[in-house]
Amino acid sequence: MTLGIRLESELEQFKRDGVYKRLNYLESPQAARVKMQGRGEVVILSSNNYLGLCNEAEVVAGGKRALEQFGAGTGSVRFICGTFTIHRELEAALAQFVGCESSLTYGSCWNANEGLCPTLLGEQDIVISDQLNHASIIDSIRLAKAIAKCQTAVYRHADMADLAAKLNAARDARLRLIFTDGVFSMEGDIAKLPDIVALARQYDAVVAVDDSHATGVLGQTGRGTAEHYGMLGQVDIITSTLGKALGGAAGGFSAGPAALADYLTQRSRPQLFSNALPPTVAGSALAAVRHVERHPELVRRLHENAGYFRGQLTALGFKPLPGETPIVPVILGETAQAIQLSDLLLQEGVFVTGFGYPVVPQGHARVRCQLSAAHTREDLDFALQAFKRVGTRLGLI
Repeated sequence: MTLGIRLESELEQFKRDGVYKRLNYLESPQAARVKMQGRGEVVILSSNNYLGLCNEAEVVAGGKRALEQFGAGTGSVRFICGTFTIHRELEAALAQFVGCESSLTYGSCWNANEGLCPTLLGEQDIVISDQLNHASIIDSIRLAKAIAKCQTAVYRHADMADLAAKLNAARDARLRLIFTDGVFSMEGDIAKLPDIVALARQYDAVVAVDDSHATGVLGQTGRGTAEHYGMLGQVDIITSTLGKALGGAAGGFSAGPAALADYLTQRSRPQLFSNALPPTVAGSALAAVRHVERHPELVRRLHENAGYFRGQLTALGFKPLPGETPIVPVILGETAQAIQLSDLLLQEGVFVTGFGYPVVPQGHARVRCQLSAAHTREDLDFALQAFKRVGTRLGLI
């Protein structure tokens, strides 16, 4: 059997299982409403563009300035000749924004996570991970186990008693690293950071938080999970993305104590062997950070939109998971039902993604709504009316 035939067979099975992902092509910039190829204008409820900065004029202009000053690409990895002044300026701004001493940018937050655990951990160390952590954290831990031979443990989602038990069992480890998402992307809930940090202090552990869905989102000024809890400066390591609330282009970073960026520069393989972040991305991300600092009202509008939409969905008879974030999952149960709801909503002019197994556990299929500060009340009401029509048709409400 040739490779092509085998892959075609597996793709057909994906379709039968209802997990085949059909791509939708946008013909306009990422915004609250976009032009989708073959469908005209639709309201987007599936974007990570939480603050509406993907097409913000100041952010686009920042990328253009960097393009003109530094060119299209770096042509090198960071430690040879790929570090430009725009990288250092961005990294200083990011560190200050998230309340850390230093930061180091990567091509994505996936790369930042991938470079963290295998670089910091060895055979005498252990990483303890929340059960529902993002795939990039899971893969980072798998790499660390394979390459660095570190120990690993998983605690039940948000279960502090189980985390304490895992920490207690790891008392003999040289370094105990607790790794958690700040906002869990499929559930929309927030890590119990005060409890996690308290346990870390009790057991002399280090805390790393992937704040990809919290940077620009949580806290009064969008500085993330730590600000949400009034704990800026109290988290050892923060990884996050430039590809969501901060303009959505690409890129990610790791932030922490002053020595962290230098150490990762020396040893982190995704940093050593991949080209540096394109100057245009660094320029637009820097402009996004400055824009958020000047416009905290965007964060307030995001929270208002999320609260309104979640409340109105509940009033219609849906049962979204409770929460404080702009991620609003509506649990349906079976994958086919989630995909059907998503398809019918798209026919009504609302793009929202259905997720099933293996992205979420069996029996917990859902449509995941994501709100943006760019959504107007008209956009939200349009989407809510579509949910009402389709939900009634399917007998969901």
